[in-house]
Amino acid sequence: MSLDLPPAILWPLAAVLGLCLGSFLNVVITRLPVMLMQGWRAEALDALEQEPEAVPRFNLLTPRSQCPGCGQPIAWHDNIPLLGYFIRRGQCAGCGGRISPQYPLIELAGAVLTLAALALHGPTLVGLFIVGACLTLLALAVIDLRTQLLPDIMTLPLLWAGLLYQLLFQPLLLPSAVIGAMLGYLSLWSFYWLFKLVTGKEGMGYGDFKLLAALGAWLGWQYLPLVLILSAGVGALVGIALQLAMPRLRGAPMPFGPFLAMAGWIALLMGEPLMAFYQGLVGV
Repeated sequence: MSLDLPPAILWPLAAVLGLCLGSFLNVVITRLPVMLMQGWRAEALDALEQEPEAVPRFNLLTPRSQCPGCGQPIAWHDNIPLLGYFIRRGQCAGCGGRISPQYPLIELAGAVLTLAALALHGPTLVGLFIVGACLTLLALAVIDLRTQLLPDIMTLPLLWAGLLYQLLFQPLLLPSAVIGAMLGYLSLWSFYWLFKLVTGKEGMGYGDFKLLAALGAWLGWQYLPLVLILSAGVGALVGIALQLAMPRLRGAPMPFGPFLAMAGWIALLMGEPLMAFYQGLVGV
């Protein structure tokens, strides 16, 4: 199935869709960690047989978006992706406080990833699946960067969606995807325990295992070495650059999820030519 629309309509429509999805991702990125913390606290109180705390209703829909400084609800016209931020010059209409540039940047990234996925994979159901995977990776990368969490509520559906993608569109590659999910998890799990036995420290979290398993499901086991090389290479370059620019960050823990997400974007969007180049490079 393909969207049979003139390019003059299709691409602006895709850009607007990406901006709106990016705006929704901002809600997920900001609120999901808080929702998880509240849930964990409630479970801990229940396990300790203590009275649950009375907390205001808080989810992806409630309460309305509001200024983090003064708490004033944000008007609908200030919530228009990109435009609302720039019209207000990045300031709250009520208190004049600064609004984080994260919001327009995520919206813009959502549009770029949507356009790239549809341009490379076509305005088809396949392309929409790739859009969903890329945007989920974007949300996971930013959540991990902010909180060092990769929530199961996102990594596990991403894994199952990858297997569904293979089943629907490339059923002959489904065994490769299942093996990719298994090897993706086991490879980082093995590295985690080896690193812990040698150094006594934890080098990464279990969320990284699940994220690589999800990428293995989307790409197949053959892509896993490429994904690991790309993520480690990007991580090393960014880590060195940050430590040179900000010496205070030396020795600080750095989440691995954002680099896995970057490698996932590259492989999902440009997998085949990149894989051919990689295989020629290593002589496979």
